[in-house]
Amino acid sequence: MKQLLGWTLDAIREESSSFSWMEEHRHYWAPLVRGAVKQIIDGKSVMLVTDEDRKWFAKYILNKVNQLGNHRPFLSFFQLVEIFPRLSELQNVHDIELLEDLLEISYPNGYFVWYIGKGNHPYTKLALRSDDNFLWIMDEEIQNSFLFRTTDSHLDIKLLQMYKLFDQTLSAYLFGELDLEE
Repeated sequence: MKQLLGWTLDAIREESSSFSWMEEHRHYWAPLVRGAVKQIIDGKSVMLVTDEDRKWFAKYILNKVNQLGNHRPFLSFFQLVEIFPRLSELQNVHDIELLEDLLEISYPNGYFVWYIGKGNHPYTKLALRSDDNFLWIMDEEIQNSFLFRTTDSHLDIKLLQMYKLFDQTLSAYLFGELDLEE
């Protein structure tokens, strides 16, 4: 069984596309992915939230994560805007607390938010409410998040590469190939 940092480096280097940019960022990535995978394994549901420019990516993730070809248990991933279509209408802390109450009742094993989008988007109010959330933030350095730049001409490719690495990490842990302990 391999440690997460070493396993991540091997997975990056095995990738045939240009994924070398991730080698220097794996130290930021490891604690974030460790927390997300542990929560999933503990039975928490993932509430996927994206800004408008990343809606396509949310659909991609939801179509990929539970494919039969993964040969693993199905995982509890949901797009929050599909569960709560009025998400964009939440205006204040009280509204967000009401949504959190709904989610706590609906998902008794717990949930966390996986937010992918700009740091100044209104959805970050929800995403930043818990340190347990999995944050892929665009254009703003926020503690406990993975930073992307919307000016990067390879942003979409990098998002797809990162999802693939995340998915491989999940599978490796589920199949006992990976030790998530530090």
